[in-house]
Amino acid sequence: MSKIQVIKSHTLTGHNDCIYALAEGSDPRYFYTGAGDGMVVEWDLDNPKDGKLIAKLPNSVYSLAVDKQRNYLVIGHNFEGIHLIDLQENKELWSIQLTDQAIFDIQVLGDEVFVGTGDGVLIVVDIPSKSIKKHIKLSSKSIRVMDIALGKRHLAIGLSDHSIKILDLANEYQPIANLTGHANSVFALRYSPDEKILVSGARDAHLKFWSVDPYALSEDIVAHMYAINYLSFKEDGSMLVTCSMDKSIKVWGTEERKLLKVIDKARNAGHGTSINKVVWSSYTHEVISVSDDRSISIWNIEPQHT
Repeated sequence: MSKIQVIKSHTLTGHNDCIYALAEGSDPRYFYTGAGDGMVVEWDLDNPKDGKLIAKLPNSVYSLAVDKQRNYLVIGHNFEGIHLIDLQENKELWSIQLTDQAIFDIQVLGDEVFVGTGDGVLIVVDIPSKSIKKHIKLSSKSIRVMDIALGKRHLAIGLSDHSIKILDLANEYQPIANLTGHANSVFALRYSPDEKILVSGARDAHLKFWSVDPYALSEDIVAHMYAINYLSFKEDGSMLVTCSMDKSIKVWGTEERKLLKVIDKARNAGHGTSINKVVWSSYTHEVISVSDDRSISIWNIEPQHT
């Protein structure tokens, strides 16, 4: 097996509170962060040192999503609703009051924004009409994370009731599958780029690989010491990264489902507290991580062929 070399290329600061949200821009040269301080910041990977403030909201921001078609940023404003920012014009277009709950995740597909709330409701917002299209009550517990398989038009939803629910977006949000097996809240959920597998991570520290056609568990790994907060695939699907409350990032080989590298404070001057989100940049092919320690790290992860 090839070894992995990790070099930390940047540490970025500026937020005054824990950073919870991270999203790649429609132009992947840019990425966006949101934090407990209500600040939403744009960062430029060509010149990462200086962030640009995009929005300042009264409550914390747990979730961000980019509408790549229109170049909008959708901000989940906790205990209130969503704000839409035109990234070209750098101005707020509109906001809509949706909920008095936390908004843990947002996904955008076509004209629809999917908002997952703390009381287990999936709210579908229509962008052109700026209106609520549908409320779908999935659980009494929080919706924590979502991902869309674009080719299949499946929406996967991880919940605090320990389940993963799959809805069919091509067929009126009909339920396709209800995946059970995690022993705690599901925080991390991603389809592989080829949409052949769905990977989930949870507060139980387990990483689960699910085959998609049909949905079935194919592998279960005890992956971290504490909760897995998020995961992200490399664009070519060969590797994925997980981040955890145990302050580490782990790099996994997708096909062999093996741990390739641990990135942490002792070995790599990593984050000193819980790592909340990771994104594998499709621009620089580096991994971006955000943490409770209020900092952003950018990691160059290269296979070293021996």
